[in-house]
Amino acid sequence: MRGLALAVDGLDHRAFTRISPPPAGVITRPAAVLMLLGEGADGPDVLLLRRADTLGSHPGQVAFPGGKVDPTDDGPADTALREAFEETGVLRAGVTVVATLPELFVPVSMFVVTPVLAYWHRPAPVVAVDANETAAVARVPLAHLADPANRFRVRHPSGYVGPAFSAPGMLVWGFTAGLLGRLLSLGGWERPWDPDDVRDLEPASRAL
Repeated sequence: MRGLALAVDGLDHRAFTRISPPPAGVITRPAAVLMLLGEGADGPDVLLLRRADTLGSHPGQVAFPGGKVDPTDDGPADTALREAFEETGVLRAGVTVVATLPELFVPVSMFVVTPVLAYWHRPAPVVAVDANETAAVARVPLAHLADPANRFRVRHPSGYVGPAFSAPGMLVWGFTAGLLGRLLSLGGWERPWDPDDVRDLEPASRAL
């Protein structure tokens, strides 16, 4: 974890996305997500959730715990930890914040997201706290995500092509998959995989 913290120190948004920040004056929505790494039975893992299909924003997609900033939040880490508790039951007393990454713009939802990298030094059971928001919660081993058999790219009907991961019962793509890819690379977990393996999004989702 120390090596990962050193690797992300001083990086700007260009290390994580090709999307530039929005022009001045554009109204955006600030948010934060928790990239929570722990030590599980199968080695280092990361906490992910699948959003409820009924949500208005990114329904059914796999994501890091997190959400929009509330006026009473004390910075991005507070937002990420609060949302993680509300969505999965993660107790902030068992979490050590390691680094706050650069703000990243998500044009489709107009969110400006701050990823918060953290270490789960005292893990506790997690659940989908509210079925109206969260359909499933899982600790996914980084070794599973780094396995070339579980990495490919997906093609959205809009024409977007981006990274994806096959996790148990989950297809990870879009913003979350992009962050996971950089996490594996910066942390030294990445293994060679085939970026020319491009699959249509809907069939890839149904294949799980």
